[in-house]
Amino acid sequence: MSNEVVITAEPRSEFGKGAARKVRRESKVPVVLYGHGTDPQHMTLPGHELLLALRTPNVLIRLQGASTELALPKGVQRDPIRGFLEHVDLLLVKSGEKVTIDIPVTVVGEVADGILDQQLVSISVESEATHIPTGVEVNVEGMEVGTQVTAGDLKLPEGTTLIADPETLVLHVTGAPTGEPEPEAAEAAAEPAAGSAE
Repeated sequence: MSNEVVITAEPRSEFGKGAARKVRRESKVPVVLYGHGTDPQHMTLPGHELLLALRTPNVLIRLQGASTELALPKGVQRDPIRGFLEHVDLLLVKSGEKVTIDIPVTVVGEVADGILDQQLVSISVESEATHIPTGVEVNVEGMEVGTQVTAGDLKLPEGTTLIADPETLVLHVTGAPTGEPEPEAAEAAAEPAAGSAE
């Protein structure tokens, strides 16, 4: 279930690209907290702590400051070249509140034959904000060619409801790829080229 990380937040009163660059030079990240019909709150969070927290999908961040708020990351902007955090949007959540999130789909086991083709690496679900599952596992051990798993087949944790279409294909087992030329055909194709070189 949900992983919670406590991070100290500081209010932010200066805006614009110049102000944002100044914040990042101080190894902090500009953040906006919104939700529940409240005015957006502009703040900064320590960059390293936030980066570590965001390595966990759907991490809950408990913001410590003038007040204590619970938030869920909803938008992360990174530098396209160096990868550092440029800006993060946080959604204000409360205990008991339902939220819609994407959770990772993890495959375990080995198929009996054929090739496993995973169509989805995450799935949309609804869950209580403070009990978000870390993901859902699909055991493919022994699956044979032609086997399919749809979103409706997934065994979601208790208290989690599927939002995606139940008929959505998550993964299936296909036959081995064909189309490679037989050795005899490859040799025949090479003969004219060899003859023309004489």
